Amino acid sequence: MNEINLKPIGVVKNSIKEPRFGNFADEVSEIIVDEKFKEALDGIDDYSHIIIVYWMDKVKGHVTKHQPQGNPNVPLVGIFACRCPQRPNPIAMTTVKLLEHSRNRIKVKGLDILDGTPIIDIKPYWPQYDKVEDGRIPDWVNLLEF
Repeated sequence: MNEINLKPIGVVKNSIKEPRFGNFADEVSEIIVDEKFKEALDGIDDYSHIIIVYWMDKVKGHVTKHQPQGNPNVPLVGIFACRCPQRPNPIAMTTVKLLEHSRNRIKVKGLDILDGTPIIDIKPYWPQYDKVEDGRIPDWVNLLEF
């Protein structure tokens, strides 16, 4: 396979300095987009939610199996069956509430990443593509702390 090269479009600023488990629903973060992409945010204010795609740059190494959150009450699963960070390519995404936009900065609520994390893309939330009717998840997911 060919190598893929990515360049960040911005960086996140927030109060999360160390990895942790738990609820990020009330966490407010600011995403500072590179000035050269400022115009790419035009129209973003028309959305209530956006999807932040980011590179988990602090993750070292990867695994093929993982016990989510180290919780002994959940099964050991393949890394592609969980949203754990130790992936072959540490790419992640989170749907967040858009609070405000000014110039090359956006404030969001619910982003679960560390301060300084590189942002690789921002996408609008579209229910036609992103909402799943009658979705199914394993029972063990409900045992995790969110």
